[in-house]
Amino acid sequence: MNYYKYHIFFCLNQRDDGEACCSDKGSEAMFIYMKSKIKALDLKGKSQVRINRAGCFDRCSEGPLLVVYPEAIWYNFVDEQDIDEIIESHIQQGKVVTRLLV
Repeated sequence: MNYYKYHIFFCLNQRDDGEACCSDKGSEAMFIYMKSKIKALDLKGKSQVRINRAGCFDRCSEGPLLVVYPEAIWYNFVDEQDIDEIIESHIQQGKVVTRLLV
C-alpha cells in the first residue's frame, strides 16, 4: 500500500530563456490554493493526500500542469474552479476530470 492515497505534483518550473513555462501561467498560485484547500478539507497526510512542488515536466506548451499519482493522471488547469473540480471529483470521489486531461 502507498503511503499516500494521492500524491500530487505541480510543475513550478521557471524559465530564464523566455520560453513558455507553467510558472508564467499561474501554477504557483494554484499550488498554494490546492495545498490550503486540501488542508482545510482535512485531506492532508498519511493515507490521504500529499502535494509537492516539481521541476519541469518538459511539456511546457500544455501547461500549467499537475500530475496525480499513483494513477499518473495529468491535468491542465486555469483557475481555482478547475482545482476545486479536481479535488471534488478525483480526490474525493475517485472520478477523473476528463475535460482537464492532458
